[in-house]
Amino acid sequence: MASNYQLSLYLGFFILSICATQSLGRKLQETSMSEMHEQWMAQHGRVYKDVIEKAQRLKIFKENVEFIESFNNAGEKPYKLSTNEFADLTNEEFRASRNGFRASGVSTTRTTSFMYENVTAVPSTMDWRKKGAVTPIKNQGECGCCWAFSAVAATEGITQIKTGKLISLSEQELVDCDTSGEDQGCGGGLMDDAFDFIKHNRGLTTEANYPYTGEDGTCNRKKSTNHAADINGHEDVTANSEEALLNAVANQPVSVAIDASGSAFQFYSSGVFTGDCGTELDHGVTAVGYGATSNGTKYWLVKNSWGTGWGEEGYIRMQRDVDSAEGICGIAMMASYPTA
Repeated sequence: MASNYQLSLYLGFFILSICATQSLGRKLQETSMSEMHEQWMAQHGRVYKDVIEKAQRLKIFKENVEFIESFNNAGEKPYKLSTNEFADLTNEEFRASRNGFRASGVSTTRTTSFMYENVTAVPSTMDWRKKGAVTPIKNQGECGCCWAFSAVAATEGITQIKTGKLISLSEQELVDCDTSGEDQGCGGGLMDDAFDFIKHNRGLTTEANYPYTGEDGTCNRKKSTNHAADINGHEDVTANSEEALLNAVANQPVSVAIDASGSAFQFYSSGVFTGDCGTELDHGVTAVGYGATSNGTKYWLVKNSWGTGWGEEGYIRMQRDVDSAEGICGIAMMASYPTA
């Protein structure tokens, strides 16, 4: 029979081995996450100013990766998340730099006319990309001018429908030159005010003539008068009606405002987005179509301005015909479109 001393010795070794194994597991996990971060940095060309910032970003990266993996492993939603180029940003940082829809005081600026109000028949699906009315995905970078990209995409769409020519128009002209209403360049703005500027400016120039810089600049009046497209004005879609929004999107790409504040939206990768999100509108995007999946889930096809590395090559499919009148993430609350 083993003595108490031997039993204690064996027990001690056993506990030490467990602790060592757990410690090794943690170290391997930390090493694995560090290596994953290094690979991610190389992939996205991310460079930090010093080791302190790198350590801070690694911590945020680790928390985001854990959130993404937990979400995907749960399998409770019909969409997936991915470790995209925003994985080293907190949600607060991400919102501050990418979302720039300003909705204060807009109740006094909404139009009452809506030309598609009495439309009775619309196609079961629509994809304005296939009709040649949508330019390639653009990237606003760390400038909160989503409103400009949304308004430009809608203007590009109606211009192509009117003329048959797809022209990439200048967001930077709006950022630099449009100071009307809520529009404050990288500080945020409103699509309706952008449409007003384009109308009063008698047009907008091309992307090639006035290229995007991703920062506030001084208006180049010479370039701003070289118009490539113009509009007569804009109309607002009847608020809180997905049916009205459907009528509009069936006829042209439409600027829409959404609540894009959640982490699930930040890391959206594929599938039909069903939330969670509220109706605190903070981001301007463009509805360029609609449809339904093979299992019957209806969706809006939405063009974003965060590059092709986000979502489905820069696009997101958002659930359509939801229970709330505002639509998912408030998509039916403040939609508008330019008129030709």
